Amino acid sequence: MSASDPLNLKRNLLFLFERGQFTSVVEQATKLSKKNPHDPHLWNLLGAAYAKLGDHESAKVAFQRVIGLSPLHIDANFNLAKVLTLINQKSDAIKLYKKVLKIDPKHFKSSYNLAILLREEGDTSKALSALYKTIKIKPDLAEAYNSLGSLLAELKQSVKSVNAFQRAISLKPNYAEALYNLGEAFQDQGYFTEAIEAYNKSLTIKPDYAEAHNNKGIALQEQGKLKEAMEAYNKSLAIKPDYADAHQNMGFALLAVKDFDLGFKKSEWRWKTGSRVNQFLKSSKPLWNGEKGQRVLVWNEQGIGDEIMFSSIIPEIYATSLKILVKCDKRLIPLFERSFQADVTYYSEEAHVSEDEYDFHIPMGSLPLTFRKSLDSFKKSALGFLKCDTARTEDIKGHLTHKQNKKFVGISWMTTSGLKNSSFRNIDLADLARALDGPNTQLVCLQYGDVSNEIKAVKKDFGIDIIQFDDVDNKNDIDGLASLISACDQIVSTTNITVHLAGALGEKVTALLPFSPRWIWGDGSESFWYESVTPLKQICPHNWNDILDNLRSNISDRALSNVSALGTDLTI
Repeated sequence: MSASDPLNLKRNLLFLFERGQFTSVVEQATKLSKKNPHDPHLWNLLGAAYAKLGDHESAKVAFQRVIGLSPLHIDANFNLAKVLTLINQKSDAIKLYKKVLKIDPKHFKSSYNLAILLREEGDTSKALSALYKTIKIKPDLAEAYNSLGSLLAELKQSVKSVNAFQRAISLKPNYAEALYNLGEAFQDQGYFTEAIEAYNKSLTIKPDYAEAHNNKGIALQEQGKLKEAMEAYNKSLAIKPDYADAHQNMGFALLAVKDFDLGFKKSEWRWKTGSRVNQFLKSSKPLWNGEKGQRVLVWNEQGIGDEIMFSSIIPEIYATSLKILVKCDKRLIPLFERSFQADVTYYSEEAHVSEDEYDFHIPMGSLPLTFRKSLDSFKKSALGFLKCDTARTEDIKGHLTHKQNKKFVGISWMTTSGLKNSSFRNIDLADLARALDGPNTQLVCLQYGDVSNEIKAVKKDFGIDIIQFDDVDNKNDIDGLASLISACDQIVSTTNITVHLAGALGEKVTALLPFSPRWIWGDGSESFWYESVTPLKQICPHNWNDILDNLRSNISDRALSNVSALGTDLTI
């Protein structure tokens, strides 16, 4: 058999391909294909070489040629699907993977890749089925278990996701990505010690894993270990200096230790995180840095509680600006118009504001860069800066008179925020109601959303009556909620809009904080944004029992008093 024999030539091409000499493969295979234009294996090899060189269009043509010659050629169909994925023709790739699986139902690579694509396309149900099928075909494929765990985590099936990641790691002990994902799964459930352990194992395998350092920092911060958290963020940034999430998280840690100047500067990195890119106002006008005598547009970009909090700075803009325009949640406009008497024009967040109307713009969350550089700067607005509709408040009080000799305690017990770990801020209504129950206290619902069934259940199971005002929509009628809050004698709430609104009104409110509160509460012992807010922080993570016991033991005449065990004087 001569060296020029076609079989020998193809063997030589395979040898070159295995050695990574893809350019030589392309050159020789192209010449050989002219003599053997109907050889599907030759065209498949040529396509694979093009793909390795990153020439996806040429690879696509070559694989299509193979399929034209041999429609059931598994490798060519599979390879073409991979190339189509790379050039973002995912729907066609999905069809090809399905075709391969019809030819060979046990082709686990096609089943796995199909699952990945289906998930990317948003078809989580079919993606899940494809992953389970992959595992059935190839039960030792660690990557399939890792992907399954990620998908289950996305579907909020936390326990199952942990099991999947642990299975992946058992199959592939040095699987740094699976260990990282396991850490995230533990973290989502509030198991921060276990999360840190998983991150550490991941970092032992991959020390330059910036994301693992960052997430380890988050877990440490949730444990209240701010110094260690900042060390982790610094390690992450040493690896990836432009890692926006790590910068932002460092900002949160700095704010929690009252380094407001640097903390708020770090928070500006939020615009470079993937989750915030589309929230930035599209404007040709420059950002405002406190220039005097200018027309300034202030616009919302965070949750409604944050809008309320940052609105405390609006009066301080008066002294610097010729004209102020404010874009905010439309539910806040009546409240803001009543509270801030200066010449301010308000727009709903959906409204278009012509650039002819302003010279500079600034997001609300960036106002502290100029106005909140030190702890003393918070004292300017801590005494309550919003004003309720007093007539409506008196009307609500009139409806409460049938409950004579009662202290009215407004309660709110959960947040619907989409923030990660926000569920840790929630408390069971029945537990809170029983802790506050007493002969001379009447509970009033301040919780937004449809909670009627919860209230009925507390009434049925424990005989505790909680008033709901049907003429106040606690979610959509924020001005009405403000009046309802002002009609109460005391507010007890987890950290949601109720706390922000009550604090901004200057009403007495007890804020029930998780073990690791948001930066706005510092270490959980003070409220520098709102003077009338008394924080009560969990002693143990995810455990409200100490707070509830203290509330319960200090009820006298259905009033709260002397919560001294938590270092707090709380009076109704």
